[in-house]
Amino acid sequence: MNPLDQLQPTIAPPPVAWWPPAPGWWLLAVLLPLLLWGLWYLRRYLPKIKRRQQAEQPLDPLRLAALSELAALHKPYDGAPAGPWLQQLNALLKRLCRAHYPQDHSHTLSGRAWLAFLDNRCPAAGLTRYMVLVEGSYRAGCTLDDKAIAGLNQAVDTWIRKHV
Repeated sequence: MNPLDQLQPTIAPPPVAWWPPAPGWWLLAVLLPLLLWGLWYLRRYLPKIKRRQQAEQPLDPLRLAALSELAALHKPYDGAPAGPWLQQLNALLKRLCRAHYPQDHSHTLSGRAWLAFLDNRCPAAGLTRYMVLVEGSYRAGCTLDDKAIAGLNQAVDTWIRKHV
């Protein structure tokens, strides 16, 4: 007698049901739609935000006139007295501030308060470094080197373009 004949017949395993899924699949079923929605949101709204930040605002006519007046000012190169040029820069900035900020009475400010006001409106210009802007017109024989003239002119240009 063969010992294998005494064995019971094999039992087939039960079929694997597709429902209910394992606990990890529930988590995937919740996260997958959230991930797809997040990608759709980023694709739709992120380029608009970038475009809005990159677009530079066109300058209003007052700023354009101020920039052209700034370019037309005679700069005191080669040891020429800088007092009149500094007075013209101050007058230009005060006219702009009076037009853009009439409620602040900025045209009455002077000295460090004037520079602080300008710097609060446009920190990128860095006009507080140029104390000569407010003191230079009162000094007898005030002269500036070419680097200081170019830096101050660029700072005023930046302030005119970007002040809020």
